[in-house]
Formats: sequence, C-alpha cells, structure tokens
Amino acid sequence: MPAAISVENLFASYDGKTVLNDVSFSIPRGASFALLGPNGAGKTTLVSILCTLRLPDRGTARISDFDVVRQPTKARETIGVVFQDSSLDDRLSAWENLEFHGLVHGLAPRLRRQRAEDVLALVELTEWSDEIVRSFSGGMRRRLEIARALMHQPTILFLDEPTVGLDPQTRQRIWSYLERLRREQHLTVLTTTHYIEEVESADQVCIIDHGQIIVQGTPADLKAAHGSRWLHVVPRDEATATEIAARYPQVQRLGTALALPVPDDAMADAFLATYRTRLEEIRFQEPTLESVFLSLTGRELRDRADGQRDAQRNAGRRGGQR
Repeated sequence: MPAAISVENLFASYDGKTVLNDVSFSIPRGASFALLGPNGAGKTTLVSILCTLRLPDRGTARISDFDVVRQPTKARETIGVVFQDSSLDDRLSAWENLEFHGLVHGLAPRLRRQRAEDVLALVELTEWSDEIVRSFSGGMRRRLEIARALMHQPTILFLDEPTVGLDPQTRQRIWSYLERLRREQHLTVLTTTHYIEEVESADQVCIIDHGQIIVQGTPADLKAAHGSRWLHVVPRDEATATEIAARYPQVQRLGTALALPVPDDAMADAFLATYRTRLEEIRFQEPTLESVFLSLTGRELRDRADGQRDAQRNAGRRGGQR
C-alpha cells in the first residue's frame, strides 16, 4: 500500500530565506509520527504544505497518494486538522460547529447527525452539545476541535501543538482518545508538540531544525544512538558558571542552568567533588527524547516556547478544565 504521507526533496522559502531545505520522509498508514523542532525550524511551513494551505517551491508531497499541488481537493478529503490556535466559531453551539463542518464536507443529513453524535460521545461532550462554545473551557474547546476534525472520517489527522495550554489531566484524556482512534480506525497521526514526553510512545520521531531533518527513527533507536546522560546544575554565581563553561567545552547553557553530558560516573564524581558546594541545584537526566534533542540541537525544546504559549497556559488555568 502507498504510504499515508510521502515527502520527497521538499524546498520552501519566505522572502528569499530558505525555510525547508531538501526535506524527505515517509509515514506508513496507521503510524503515529512526531515532528519535533524549535520555533522557526520549519514545522509549521511543512504542515501547511501537507495540509494544502501553501505551495512548496520545489519537491513533492503526497497525502494518501494524492499530490498536494496537483490534487489538493482529493488530498483534503482524507485529512483532519487540529490547529494550534482555535478556529471554532464561539458564537455557535458545539453541535452547530460540527453541523457546519459536515455541510462543508458534503455529508448527507442522516450521516451528519450520526457522525456528530459519535464524535461528541468520543470526546465526552454529548451533554454540552447545545451549549454555546464561548462558555467552554480551553480543554473543552480542544476536545471539540478534535471531534470536528474527525467528522468526515479522515484517514490522516494533523495535530499542531494539540495540548498546549491544557492541564495534565486534560492532556492525558486527549491522548487516550487519539490512541483509541488509532487502534480502532487505523488512523495515521502526525503531531507537532513541545511536550516531548507526550510522544515517547510514537512509532517514529523526526527532529527538524533550520529547515532540515537532523534525525528520524523510533524513540528507542534515537535514545540508543544519540541519547546521553546529562548533569543539570544551577551555579550560585556567574563566576562559577563561567569557570565551568571554560573547563567543560561541551556544556550547554539553559537560562540560569548548565547541562553537561556525562560519559561515565568518574566524570560526574570529579565534577561534583570540585563544584558541589558552589551549586544551588543538581540533578541527573537519563537518556530521553529530551536529551536526544539537546544533544543534536544544543538546546531544550520546551525552553523555546514563546510568550504566547505561556499566556495560553495561564489562560487555560484561569478558565479551568472541565
């Protein structure tokens, strides 16, 4: 069978600046695929091309074996999209939002009703179906957006930062919905996220930076090949930080903290013997996807979250999660 998503030698630019540089990858049907990268890495541009919202400069991209440039309408029929920023009409009820989406996709009246009932039940919003979306919490809105994206029974689902601004319980609930869909409907899911722990169970993880794919593989393979044990410390003063940076060239600065790769226990013991009394905080990090990302890019993914995301999280907390 053809791949669910196939990208070959894709290039894209804005105002003469290359945003995607010879990007190629393939996603099998039914797979969970995580696209990780800092802000400005090219993730949004790549997803926009795959969703037929913009054209590439060069290269090809196929969705369910439909070319996104030559057959955009056919490609759109097979995908559902949950954007990072809400696109619901908050003047309408939950049911009316789903009804409108069904009309856009040409679903017959009986099928629209059945699909709306099914997806509302999936995301546990049946009892709020007639409530105006404006009254919904951030978590309820995100669940409704997932329901709307599934109305026309797509085979591929794009999730752009699907759980940003949500509390841990709501985030877990959303991922349980998606995992159930993958099992029951063989749905292919492509996710971009700043919460790396959410994609530890993904089938494939792709790290992109400066418009290029750095590495791709299963989480286990990436951790085995690129993961490192790291020592994270917070020096008591800048003089100590400067001294450590000079002594250990591989140190990474993460705000006020420093991260050092730890090749063996002897290195850690020697470091702590010298600096323990001059440190405010000490913690070890075993190989994770976060450490893979840090090793390959020199920075932590979540530290790149911008002020807008922080504001969204705060708004989500103030609004509460039902």
